[in-house]
Order: sequence, then C-alpha cells, then structure tokens
Amino acid sequence: MIVVMGIHIASAGVADFHQVLADHPRYWGERDLRSLHLLALVQEFGSTCLVARAEDGIRGYVFGFVTPDGTGYVHLIATRDDARGTGLGRRLYAAFAEAAERHGARRLKAITSIENAGSIAFHRGLGFDAEIIDDYNGPGRTMAVFHRDLPLDVSRP
Repeated sequence: MIVVMGIHIASAGVADFHQVLADHPRYWGERDLRSLHLLALVQEFGSTCLVARAEDGIRGYVFGFVTPDGTGYVHLIATRDDARGTGLGRRLYAAFAEAAERHGARRLKAITSIENAGSIAFHRGLGFDAEIIDDYNGPGRTMAVFHRDLPLDVSRP
C-alpha cells in the first residue's frame, strides 16, 4: 500500500469495484463506460487493479494486468471529479507500473479513442509514444495506442 497526503493506494476488491460503478458519473461524467468495467479483472488481477482511497471514498482507480509477453496493460484509469489536477492520475500510474514490474512487465501499454484529447495528452505527458491505428478496435474504430518502456518515473515529464 502507498500512502501520500491521506490517500492510500491499494489493491481493489469487489466492494471497491461496485463503489466505482455506483459513482461512475464522478469519474467519467456523461460518458457511459460501465460496460468496460469488468469485475473479472479485479477478481483475477487484483494486484494490478488499484484504488486510491481517502476518508471521503475512492478518489481514483486503475484496472490493468500483465500479459504473458511482459506488457503491463492499463485497461482503465480514472480520477474522481474533485481529484483532477492533483497528480493522482500520475501516482496511480506509478503504483500500477510498480505492481506490473513485480509481475515481470518490461513495458506499459494503453489505448484510447482518438477523440479523447485529455487521455492522449496525459499519456504523452507520462512519456508514452502514441500511434494512431485504423480499425484497431474493429472496422471503423481507429484508436490511439500508447507504449512506453519501464521503469516509469512520474516526477519527470
């Protein structure tokens, strides 16, 4: 567990997963991404699915896993509306990277829609290379695919 400024970053549990879904609009606004939240990720990859807890609840989370080829894949990362701009997203990514490295990851990967300018800027700010790939998520579903080697140092852009 990582503790900074009253926020504890630790493995997510089933109750955390359900709380994140209950508070979905606080993390994602008008976008309904509940279908991307897979309880199986928390059940099967609990050590790389993390929540940032404070006294007032879950302020952010990252759900990911390590692939057999040593890639730490971030499936979802979100911060609550009142935690944005505090560096929590960077801290969650750092905690995920450390957990992924413990499981043999040598690189990180994430994807997002090409319309998600905030996510693209965030990942580039963490030193990811971005590649735009046509039909990545099916016909007509162009995605931004991010890659970067580990280790991840969030203190540097």
